[in-house]
Amino acid sequence: MSYINFDKNQLVNLEYSLQREMIRSNRAGSYASSTIINCNTRKYHGFLVTPQPGIDYDNHVLLSSVDETVIQQEAEFNLGIHKYKGGKYNPKGHKYIRDFSVDEVPRLVYRVGGVILTRETILITQEDRIIIKYTLEEAHSPTRIRLRPFLAFRNVHHLSKENTYADKKYKKVAGGIRVKMYEGYTDLFMQLSKENEYTHVPDWYYDIEYQEEMDRGYACHEDLYVPGFFEFDIKKGESVCFSAGTTEVAPKSIKRVYTYELKKRIPRDDFENCLANAAQQFIVKRGDKTDIIAGFPWFGRWGRDTFIALPGLTLVTGDHKICKAVIDTMIKQMKGPLFPNIDFGKDSSYNSADGSLWFFWALQQYTIAIGHQKLVWKEYGWKMKQILEGYRSGIEFNIHMEPSGLIYAGIPGKAVTWMDAIAYGKPVTPRIGLVVEINALWYNAIMFSLEIANEAGDMDFVRNWNDIAKMIPGAFLETFWNAEKGMLADYVDGEYKDWSVRPNMVFATSLPFSPVDEEIRKRVLSRIKQELLTIRGLRTLTPVSAAYKGIYFGDQTERDQAYHQGTVWPWLFGHFAEGYLKIHGRSGLSFIKGYYEEFAQTLTEHGVGTISEIYDGDPPHTPRGAISQAWSVAEILRVNQLIQEYDRD
Repeated sequence: MSYINFDKNQLVNLEYSLQREMIRSNRAGSYASSTIINCNTRKYHGFLVTPQPGIDYDNHVLLSSVDETVIQQEAEFNLGIHKYKGGKYNPKGHKYIRDFSVDEVPRLVYRVGGVILTRETILITQEDRIIIKYTLEEAHSPTRIRLRPFLAFRNVHHLSKENTYADKKYKKVAGGIRVKMYEGYTDLFMQLSKENEYTHVPDWYYDIEYQEEMDRGYACHEDLYVPGFFEFDIKKGESVCFSAGTTEVAPKSIKRVYTYELKKRIPRDDFENCLANAAQQFIVKRGDKTDIIAGFPWFGRWGRDTFIALPGLTLVTGDHKICKAVIDTMIKQMKGPLFPNIDFGKDSSYNSADGSLWFFWALQQYTIAIGHQKLVWKEYGWKMKQILEGYRSGIEFNIHMEPSGLIYAGIPGKAVTWMDAIAYGKPVTPRIGLVVEINALWYNAIMFSLEIANEAGDMDFVRNWNDIAKMIPGAFLETFWNAEKGMLADYVDGEYKDWSVRPNMVFATSLPFSPVDEEIRKRVLSRIKQELLTIRGLRTLTPVSAAYKGIYFGDQTERDQAYHQGTVWPWLFGHFAEGYLKIHGRSGLSFIKGYYEEFAQTLTEHGVGTISEIYDGDPPHTPRGAISQAWSVAEILRVNQLIQEYDRD
């Protein structure tokens, strides 16, 4: 049996199967996503979702789904499934599914009387193309397959409605057809590896309902366009491939492309390989740019998330070149000392006070991996200086260095830390002032810079920053530490100190250079372990707080109010584990291993084969948010690396 497997009883239970989703992306920026029974429950679902440079920088759903029909002795068995307005499902093809498994690729097994048909799907690495392979495993009489494609041609954030502007014409190509519903889009080529018959009967299917959008308080009904259908005969033991892509392909090459791509896949045969497989999906190459997508299906490139996720996604798997390519891409898009936090080009937002400091941490991990401090300073030292000088003298959002050496950041009405949720037009957690993780990162950035500058012989820099580095530990201790509470303040603004028990103090225990001593780090970790640690990561607020929200559910405002008020984030566990192992060494391994191994259960809970963005603060810690998040996957990979390192030592 495959490591990831669902049986008939689980698959026919819609309450169970519709909660499990698959996502596969490629280096070209495209992705394919649906539930494990191929019933779309989000507007973000689609069999081919791809960037459309002729329209905008966003992804667009071209091919929403494909319905299969098995035809034998004039009897038709529809294998597709859609939910329509009013909660009605039609057809109900899930009742024919007998097995779902994932090894290299997802594999569905259908049984219709004496017919056993398998369906395997692969997204091509460097092309905007999906290939679906159908194999007739068993049949006692002549069998014919009909494929009916459902098209959307719309932005992933929007919904399609019937209209008179849609172009219903098509053109024949080898093995299939090409269509383009609207101007500005690329053509969609739908072709088969075997000779087939295409019948053009254009029609709209109305009010397809997306349950996840309904639950999230969004518009949830869509009209999809079906241009017609393909039919072909298939013999027992035969495989036929359906290709949908933005360029034409030779029909005879479709099977060969499928086989070639299959060989490149990391088999998802254990927990670690599932994580390594998932890690690849966040890396996108566009021309000379290499970016990290923060999460699927709705996130784009986020600067802060890029640097936090980068070491786990690349260095853990030994891909130093990709790590460097991402760093170089981000540097080209800097604006003064700040990195873009959201989006690309002219649409970028430069509103993160910690993103530039996470850059130092990512570069630090890269330096350790390649073991060449002089080279890193030679190539990146000028940018490191630019950031440090900018923070010291002052930049946007009132980010500046205080006389104490600590960093002040934030202005009313803006959220500049990673806790950046907005509700009713205001930050849920403003955190203006001296913020604990920003100052832990600031100290680490200075100390790392001094370390490699000294190695490279840049003594002017060392003299310029050495005294500031010496000031910070004392100021940090006086500003944030409370011995009686055994914790660090979350942020300090003037005389006000926020003593909310949050996970942000964990970074003072995990970063390579910490402004506090071992005893303080030990007590901080103890407080976090007692109130914030769960089997899915760290809560963002202690349940003891009156502001705690243990369930992340409801409309946009309700979810935003809970986002950092108790919701669990897996990526934070990486820094807890690192801080804990620094204190306890090998004696702490069994404890960290236990929590690490608990994450294996998540692979079949939400995003199959990957780790979700967030989880409820309350047990059973239901998965929420994006079905696959870059820093969630990255930090759990890094925890495994830490475990192995301490195990060897």
